[in-house]
Amino acid sequence: MKAWQHVRVRVYLPSTLSALSARIEFDAAGRPADPRAMVADAGATAFAVTPRLREWYREGDLEELEYVALTHAARASLRLFASSVGAPRRVVLAVDVPDHDVVMAPHVDVAAVRVGVAISLEAVAAVHVDDPSASADVEAAAGVLDAAEAGDDDARFILDGLDDHELQWYATQELGALVV
Repeated sequence: MKAWQHVRVRVYLPSTLSALSARIEFDAAGRPADPRAMVADAGATAFAVTPRLREWYREGDLEELEYVALTHAARASLRLFASSVGAPRRVVLAVDVPDHDVVMAPHVDVAAVRVGVAISLEAVAAVHVDDPSASADVEAAAGVLDAAEAGDDDARFILDGLDDHELQWYATQELGALVV
């Protein structure tokens, strides 16, 4: 590998629609006005296929492991939603970053990493967002997140119910329609 070639890592960055709305300006057609708008600061927690995740989830190929990392990011989005305003929908940004800008964060989660650089919208490969029909379940799950993580079986049942809702895939050009 030449010195100028860097390996890129796919990370899944939890967010909220209100956080994206606060960071991105949209043109009259609803498209992001500046692809260099920052969607996350350096040091943000994201989720990726880490060695610990591979060890924890021994079965499965890379696609399955990426899905697991995505679901961990979706759960982290719930925590962000709990402290924000706006539509109760989980948001996860799929971002490719140079591997040297990713540091494992095993004290947070088996799939957690810290991203050492600010993330611009142009680095986002895709946006994953709940369908509006999931809003009631997302809001309920956000309300019991702490209890579920503390071991409350009823709260965990509500949280696990989100597995019935697949996140929808969107291109970054479609963000304007989502954040309004």
